[in-house]
Order: sequence, then C-alpha cells, then structure tokens
Amino acid sequence: MKINVNGQEVEVFVPEDTPLLWVLREELNLNGTKFGCGKGLCGACTVHLEGKAVRSCSLPVVSAQNKKVHTIESVFQNKLHPLQKHWIQNSVPQCGYCQSGQIMQALSLLNESKTLTKSDLIAGMNGNICRCGSYDALKKSLIETAKEIGRLKDEH
Repeated sequence: MKINVNGQEVEVFVPEDTPLLWVLREELNLNGTKFGCGKGLCGACTVHLEGKAVRSCSLPVVSAQNKKVHTIESVFQNKLHPLQKHWIQNSVPQCGYCQSGQIMQALSLLNESKTLTKSDLIAGMNGNICRCGSYDALKKSLIETAKEIGRLKDEH
C-alpha cells in the first residue's frame, strides 16, 4: 500500500493491520516516533494523519493508505518551530522519551484552532504522559508559543 510520509510517497509491503508505528520505525527507519504503551494511552507514538494528532501504535497502517502522515522528523525544516524554541528555553526535555509525541500533539492543537485559551491548551495535552513530570515547563512553553503565533485567546 502507498502512504505519504513527511511529503514523500512510499510503498510498504506489510499486513494491513500492522500498527503504523511499526511501519514508521521498522520499515521506514523513522525512529523519532516512540513506542510507549502500545494501547494509544500515553502519547509517545503521536504523529499527524491528515493534520490531526493520532496514536500510531494502535492505528492500523491501512488507515493511512493514500493519506498524509507527518512524524517528528518533519518538524525541523532549517529552523526551529516556535514551539521547539520555547521547549528548549524552558528546559522541557529531561529524559526526552515522550518529547516527540508531546510536540506532535501540541502542534496539532495549535494548528487546529485559530485561538485557544490557556485552559484549552492544557486540556488538549491531556493523555500525553511525561514520566519525568515536566508538565509545568511544557505548559509554559505551549502558552508562550500560542501567544507568539497569535493563537492565545484572553480568558477575561
């Protein structure tokens, strides 16, 4: 079957029920997307399918057939995205394992809506687990990014 991954059409020869995560990691050598729980609960495997955040560990590859998939590898394109810049400034990464999934979830959230409140931003990240507990720095980075790119709505 054919899927478009990070702007390139690729053909993969795997059973249709193979999780997209394993196609990305094992067939296409895109190892930025991580395996966490295997049940779509932790968010480590988050990628974009047609612009929406999805959990690739529980999504059969056939669901991506003839669709656009973007992984963490597609985010950095010659310069840091504002989210990545704030991520670094606020020292979000500790062990780093959850970071690709966290960033992909955050980018989807920021791209889905024209304006979001701080509460919307925080609620939109629920379900992405960080075992190191860097949630405060993560929230700060997300709010700073939303403000910088004009997506933060005043809650007053």
